[in-house]
Amino acid sequence: MKKRIVSGMRPTGKMHLGHLHGALNNWKSLQKEYDCFFFIADWHAMTTEYANTENIRESIPDIIIDWISIGLDPELSTFFVQSDIQEHTELHLVFSMITPLPWLERNPTYKEQLKELTQKDLYTYGFLGYPVLQAADILMYKANGVPVGEDQAPHVELTREIARRFNYIYGEVFPEPATLLAPTSRLLGIDRRKMSKSYNNAIFLSDDDSEISSKVSRMITDPQRMKKNDPGDPKVCNVFAFHEIYTPEETLAQIDKDCRNAAIGCVECKKIMAGHLINALAPVREKRRALESNPDLVKDIIERGNSRAREIARQTMAQVREAIRI
Repeated sequence: MKKRIVSGMRPTGKMHLGHLHGALNNWKSLQKEYDCFFFIADWHAMTTEYANTENIRESIPDIIIDWISIGLDPELSTFFVQSDIQEHTELHLVFSMITPLPWLERNPTYKEQLKELTQKDLYTYGFLGYPVLQAADILMYKANGVPVGEDQAPHVELTREIARRFNYIYGEVFPEPATLLAPTSRLLGIDRRKMSKSYNNAIFLSDDDSEISSKVSRMITDPQRMKKNDPGDPKVCNVFAFHEIYTPEETLAQIDKDCRNAAIGCVECKKIMAGHLINALAPVREKRRALESNPDLVKDIIERGNSRAREIARQTMAQVREAIRI
């Protein structure tokens, strides 16, 4: 039998290139090797968006469409919606009873986000307990591994600690999942910050040709290159990072050479890259359009995934209730 992995994404808007290269491409490469469960983490979205929940439900079909459009296969992987599986909240409650408060307070991600997201009141139980809910998501399906970025690795370690504590108190029920570190995306937003919807610097998988061209034209390049006849350094240029992924190898070598010799200007360089990016995303957008025109198919995929996830979740919770004698 294949080993099982579990991972999820918060429904806070459409997917962008940061999601593609930071997680989705990795998921796609894993789906033939593992029994994959990928879920829409809508309860998790509420930990920061509790005052603005209207976009959460609306984002769910868009995200499923993006997943399928880039190559995730609902016949190979199980897609489901977290809040549609009631057992997640039940297991979260059980875990919250046994998780020591200092375990949550020492979480580096919690401390960092409190500093970064100062415009929101995140001093809530839900935000502090985010990793406990995440542990419930993972352990519900007895995952053998969790593909995450480096910033989420402490959460997986906490999941392992919660599994150990539960097993120690009540008996062996849960495995300890391994952390499967995903490749770090080298693509920054058009302003050289982390690509994010909240920074308004993202290139979305659903952007049309004109939107992509416009965003690429505003990208920050080599900050030391002030004039066209100044030699550039591709290593520090955000546009060149996109070239390395989307531009054919023979063209890439020429752009590298021309940039260093000031034989090509940044405007022309951006236009070339935008063209290759548009070509690369064309099949994704074509598949997106087909899925958007067939909402019943997307709904059916979600329902089938929910059904499979629910069956496993019920079995797990039966074991948990037997172990805790409630």
